[in-house]
Amino acid sequence: MSAGIASAWAREDLEALAGRGLRRFLEPLESPQGALVRVGGETLINFSSNDYLGLATSPTLRAAAIAALERQGVGTGASRVVVGDSTAHQRLEARLAAFERSEAVLLFNTGFAANTGTIPALVGSGDAVFSDALNHASLVDGCRLSRARTVVYPHADAEALARALAETPARRKLVVTDTVFSMDGDVAPLREILAACREHGAALMVDEAHATGVLGVRGAGLCEELGIEAEVDLRVGTLSKALGCLGGYVATSRAVADLLLNRARPFVFSTSLPAALCAAAEAAVEEVEKDDTLRAKLWRNIRRFAKGLRELGLPAEQRSAIFPVIIGEPDAAIDAARRCREKGLLVKAIRPPTVPEGTSRLRFCLSAAHTEGHLDLALEVLRQLGVHRGG
Repeated sequence: MSAGIASAWAREDLEALAGRGLRRFLEPLESPQGALVRVGGETLINFSSNDYLGLATSPTLRAAAIAALERQGVGTGASRVVVGDSTAHQRLEARLAAFERSEAVLLFNTGFAANTGTIPALVGSGDAVFSDALNHASLVDGCRLSRARTVVYPHADAEALARALAETPARRKLVVTDTVFSMDGDVAPLREILAACREHGAALMVDEAHATGVLGVRGAGLCEELGIEAEVDLRVGTLSKALGCLGGYVATSRAVADLLLNRARPFVFSTSLPAALCAAAEAAVEEVEKDDTLRAKLWRNIRRFAKGLRELGLPAEQRSAIFPVIIGEPDAAIDAARRCREKGLLVKAIRPPTVPEGTSRLRFCLSAAHTEGHLDLALEVLRQLGVHRGG
C-alpha cells in the first residue's frame, strides 16, 4: 500500500517537472569517456564532460588501477576508521598533500561528500556560515546540514560579504565559496574574500573542483595561481574531473584533518574508495604535476574557443574551461541542445534548479582532448543556430 502511495506522489511530481520542461533522463554512453563518445548509436563530439585533461582513459592511469586491482582486489570492506584503510589511501593522501603543499589531506568518496561532511564538522548551532549565492549544491547542502546560521551573499561580491561578516554575531564564522563556478565558469575574487575573512576573524573554505588540474603553475588550482595556498584554511579538491578518476579530498592543517576523520559523517560512515581508484588518482597527480603538456593544450583550446565566442558577440571570460551559452527558458535550451546534436555535438541543456530561472543554457566544457576542428565545428553550429542574435 505504501509503495502505491509513493508511486502516486512520484507520478504527480514527474508530471509537474515535465510540464515545466525540467524532467531529466539518463543516456548511457556506449563508449569510454572522451572527446568523441557514442550515445544512442551516434558518435558525437562531447562538450559536456568535466574530463578537462582527457585523463579518464589514460593508459597510465588504467595500468596503475589494474596493478592495484590485482594486488588488493575490488572492494575495501569497510569505512577507513574500521578496516577499510590501506597503504593505497595513505600514499594518495601523502601525494595530494605534497601537490597541494598542505600539512595534511583527507580523502572522501566524492567532492560532494567532502563538502557535506566538512562544513557540519566545523560549525553548528550558534555559528554562522557565509555562502556565495551561486555555490555548488554540495556546499549549499553542507551549510544546511550544519545547522549553523547560513548567510547567502551576492555572487562574487566581497564587499557585501565583508558587510555581512561585520553585521552577523556568531561564535564561529566560516566563509565557503567555489573558486571556479561550475555553471558560469567565472572565478571568485579570492584575494578580496581572504582579506574580509582576516578582518572579521572568519575561516575560509574553498572548493577547487573545477580549478584542480586546470589553474595554477602546477595545476593545483586558483589558490596556487594566486599564491595564497598557505592562507586558506581548507581547500576542497576533486579527483573526478581534470584528474580523470573518482573521489574528493580536503587539503588543510593536520588538526583539521584529524577533526574531520572523527566528525565528518560521510567519511566515518562510508565504505572507503577502492585501492584501484586511489592508485589511478596517484598516477594522475604525477601526470599533472610533472608535465604541463595537457594543461597547455587545454588552455590553447580555451583561448581559441573564447575568441570564437566573442566573434559571435557572446561573452567569454577565458578564465576556465567552462563556457555557458545562455538561451533562456528550459524548452528553448532543450531545443538548442537537440539542434546541436543533429550537427554532431553532445552539449547538454542545463536548466533550473541547477541554474537560476530564465538562465537555462548550453554549457560547453572544453578538454585537452578536443581538436581545433572540434572547436571550430562547435562555433559554426552556434553561428548557424543564431545564438549570437539571441535566437
